[in-house]
Amino acid sequence: MVEMKFLGMDFSCAVGSLSHGQFPEKDCLLPLISKLLGYCIVAASTTVKLPQILKILKNNSVRGLSVLSFELEVVGYTIALAYCLHKGLPFSAYGELAFLLIQGIILVAIIYYYTQPLGTKTWIRALLYCAIAPTIMAGQIDPFLFEALYASQHAIFFCARIPQIWANFKNKSTGELSFLTSLMNFAGSMVRVFTSMQEKAPMSVVMGSVIGIMTNGTILSQIIMYQKPSTKKEKKSD
Repeated sequence: MVEMKFLGMDFSCAVGSLSHGQFPEKDCLLPLISKLLGYCIVAASTTVKLPQILKILKNNSVRGLSVLSFELEVVGYTIALAYCLHKGLPFSAYGELAFLLIQGIILVAIIYYYTQPLGTKTWIRALLYCAIAPTIMAGQIDPFLFEALYASQHAIFFCARIPQIWANFKNKSTGELSFLTSLMNFAGSMVRVFTSMQEKAPMSVVMGSVIGIMTNGTILSQIIMYQKPSTKKEKKSD
């Protein structure tokens, strides 16, 4: 059988089965689906935060957004990306982290711009990140510390969502949060659980996606829940 490989995806098995009028077996089909979904996530991640960025720029406002949440997100993406690179996982298993990190940094910069003047603590956090992040990305730290950092990034992502979830609950509003960005984050976390298991990624990687499903799902439900009352009020006023 002629090998048909593209971007790490082997189509030989599936094409061979279909050419003989047979449906590909599970062991043949699931890895291929996993790779395809992985690359779909990577492709979608190139614009996942764009709706949030455009919404802020359109309204010239960061109302209801937790600065700390977005800062912690950037820290979490940095650790997760560095760990996956260090472990040598296939690009389809983590590629979205690179694009999410870039967009996350841009988003934090925009939030800083619209929350002038910045406090001393904010400047200190930004400078600390700029000083430490390159070392982490280069993997120039003790292996045990690297594992500890990666284990902690799940707590970081969880804590990154809590301030935003609490702010939404307290204000009974989600402010300038983008529904589309939140929906894509939630869907991406769900798909990533499947692809991580298929790629035999460490269980810590899978658990990170499970936490993402819970926290992103909560924020998504808040956006839906807190937008309904405003719609009803507009109808009554009409």
